[in-house]
Amino acid sequence: MDAIRTLVEGAENLGVLVMVSGVVGSNTHRKLDPREFRGFALVDELAPLIFVNGADTKAAQLFTIAHELTHLWLGQSALSDADLTTRPTVDVERWCNQVAAEILVPLETLHDEYRPDADLTEEITRLGRTFKASTLVILRRVYDDGRLSWDDYRAAYRTELERLLDLLGERATGGGNFYNTQPVRTSRRFTRAVIADTLEGRTLYTDAFGMLGFKKVATFNEMAARLGLG
Repeated sequence: MDAIRTLVEGAENLGVLVMVSGVVGSNTHRKLDPREFRGFALVDELAPLIFVNGADTKAAQLFTIAHELTHLWLGQSALSDADLTTRPTVDVERWCNQVAAEILVPLETLHDEYRPDADLTEEITRLGRTFKASTLVILRRVYDDGRLSWDDYRAAYRTELERLLDLLGERATGGGNFYNTQPVRTSRRFTRAVIADTLEGRTLYTDAFGMLGFKKVATFNEMAARLGLG
């Protein structure tokens, strides 16, 4: 998804490490459940970090990145389930949700685009494509715009969430190309830094393998070449 790639690249260009993975380590049999958590942010002066649950939908990952970036702007680490059917009691969480939602789906624009006479499911799908945002975020913005009651919004959200999770299960496949997915899991910026430091002799190969999930020198060399470091 180009929007995710653009946001991740922008964050990493500013010095933020962004890791996206849907499994524990490299074990494809241990999936991370989006119902349990969607991401977290770790504040650090040298290497602020965002982790995103890659088992979530692409559009939901986009919201998570924006949400966690907002936490970093505030200078606060956080663990988030990004459940938009709750009313956060913590002001910071509420503010981060509002900022992320406004970044992805400006309320004034949504108000002008929304067609109240259309079927709700069809309309949030259309608006999701328009804004390149999760239909769950669209639903929340429709509620924020006063188009749905709280009870109607929560019911629609739960129905849509189950539909999306079912789709994720149907589309689940293998891990894809290792050389494409691994830098995303460990952060492309971090991967490049570790490989460069190793090639310059400041980091041991065994340490680099442990940090990057490699087992063979050939894998290391191939990744270095693909990242333009070979």
